[in-house]
Amino acid sequence: MKSSTGEHYPALDQVRGLAAFLVFTWHFLHASPAGPVPYDFVPALPIFSVLDEGHTGVSLFMALSGYLFAKLLDGKQISYLPFFANRALRLLPLLLVVICIEACRRYLAGQSLDGYFTSVGLGVLFPALPNGGWSVTIEAHFYLLLPFLLMASKRFVFAPLLFIAAAIVLRSVLYVQIGEVQSAGSVTIIGHADQFLAGILAFHLRARAKNQHWLALAVLMAFSGFFWWFDAAGGFYQLGGYPSPHWIWIILPTLEAAAYSFGIAYYDTSFSKKRTSPPFRILEKAGAYSYSIYLLHLFFVMQLAAFIDTHVMSISNFYVACLWSALCFVATIPIGYLSYTCVEAPFLRLRQRYVDREPETAASTAAELGSAIADRPTSFSRP
Repeated sequence: MKSSTGEHYPALDQVRGLAAFLVFTWHFLHASPAGPVPYDFVPALPIFSVLDEGHTGVSLFMALSGYLFAKLLDGKQISYLPFFANRALRLLPLLLVVICIEACRRYLAGQSLDGYFTSVGLGVLFPALPNGGWSVTIEAHFYLLLPFLLMASKRFVFAPLLFIAAAIVLRSVLYVQIGEVQSAGSVTIIGHADQFLAGILAFHLRARAKNQHWLALAVLMAFSGFFWWFDAAGGFYQLGGYPSPHWIWIILPTLEAAAYSFGIAYYDTSFSKKRTSPPFRILEKAGAYSYSIYLLHLFFVMQLAAFIDTHVMSISNFYVACLWSALCFVATIPIGYLSYTCVEAPFLRLRQRYVDREPETAASTAAELGSAIADRPTSFSRP
C-alpha cells in the first residue's frame, strides 16, 4: 500500500500477505485443541511446521514493520507529531469498529460488558484488546520508541543488536523470577522488540543479503528445522503447558527476528522485477488489505473451519486443511477490500506528510542538480 510519503513497495505487500496467511491458517487449523487439526500433530516436512505454528506470522509482521519504517524514514527529517497522528489514523478506525462489533456480539450473547470495556481500557498498556488487537498495542509501543531507535541506529548501525541483547537479558531475568516467559514473550513488546529491532538492522545491512540465494536457502532450512522441533516438542500450547515453563521462550523471539529480518531484506533486494504471476498478485492484494483481514478474520475463521469439517468434508488431515485454508483466505480478500474501502481509506486520506529529506542531503542534491544544469548544452533543438 502507498504510504503518506507516496512510496509503495509491492514486494513488501507480498511479505505482509504471507504473514496474514500464516495467522489465518493458525486459527483455521486449530479452532480448538482437538481440531480440525489437533495441537499435537507434527507435519512430516519441516517447512509445514511454520504453518502449523502460524502464530509466528505476527513476528513476521513485526519484523516487516521495523524494516519498512527504517526504509521509509532513513535519511529523512521526521516530524513526529504528524507521524503519530498518521499512525492513529491508520490503526484506530478499524480497531474501534472491531471493538464495537465484539461488544455487540457479547451483548447479544447475554454476556456482561463491564469486564469487556475494562479490558479494552487496559489495552492501551496491556495485551487486552480483542481479535488480535493486542498486537496493535505492541505496535503503538514500538512507535513511541521509534524516534530513539532510529537515532541510535543512525549513530551506530549495530545499536539494535545491543537492544536485542538487553531484551534477551530482560526475558532471562523474568524467567528466573517467574518461572516462565511465554506470557511476556508472545504478546508484549518484551518479546516482539527483537523483531522490530532486527528489521531496522536488516534494512541498514540489506546489501549483504542481496542475491545470497544459498544463504537464504540455508536460513529457510535451519528455521524450518527449528520450528519442526518446536512443533514436535509441544509448540505454542503444549510445551510443558501454557504458559510454557520452557527456557526456549527466552530466545524464540530472537530466532524469529533473525530469520524473518534476513528473509525480508533478501526478498526486497534480490528480485528487482515486480512479480506478477497469480500467487504473487494474490499475496500482494492480501497484503494491501492485511490489517482488515487480520482484525476481522477471528469473527468467522473458526466457524468456517468447523462448517467445512462438518458439512463439506473432513479436514482433519493437515494438508487438506491447509488447502482449504488457502482457498478461504483468498475468499477473505474481498472482505478485506470492503473493510479497507469503507473504514480505513476515508481516514487515510486525512494523513499528512511527516518526512523531509535531511538538510545536508537536500543541499547535496541541490548542488548536484546545479552542477548537472551547468553542464548541460546551452542550445536545444525543437522536438
